Amino acid sequence: MQRIVILGNAGSGKSTLARALGKQLGLPVVHLDKLFWEPGWVEPDSEQFRERVREAIATDAWVCEGNYARRTFDLRLPRADLIIWLDTPRITCFTRVILRSIMNQPRPDIAAGCSEKLDREFLTFLKFVWNFDRGYRPGIEAVRLAVGPQIPVIHLRATAHIQAYLHSLATVPDTCRSTTL
Repeated sequence: MQRIVILGNAGSGKSTLARALGKQLGLPVVHLDKLFWEPGWVEPDSEQFRERVREAIATDAWVCEGNYARRTFDLRLPRADLIIWLDTPRITCFTRVILRSIMNQPRPDIAAGCSEKLDREFLTFLKFVWNFDRGYRPGIEAVRLAVGPQIPVIHLRATAHIQAYLHSLATVPDTCRSTTL
């Protein structure tokens, strides 16, 4: 396991898990939101974003979190060893997104100059979070199956499952980590 892709809804814990895996396995972490957004939530040119992703995953080892299926799966999945889907319940995702917006603290997984605030765009985003599993996940899965059907997928639903998974990695000898699991 040297190249891991983490997928899931906003607020599902993708960034937190990526940092934990990166630390535990000694792998660099790639946050796609940080590569995508320009200050003030401005979208970059499509090819500019794809070039940023290409550069970030050019190494032999990484943990990459974020969806961006139609924009980057063709770059990431052919190189991935493992996909982790965070199946976090939508009420948990919804609550986390609201809380992090209220707290409005800088996040290491988002570009500088992109602060979350309670405004009209945020309400649209909340609708996205609430409808993710029904409205967006099927499209992500379809692209995943088209581009990387052979890549093993692990589904983690709850914090306890995530902690158990991380603990299971801690019991694997360092010499076996790249080939085991």
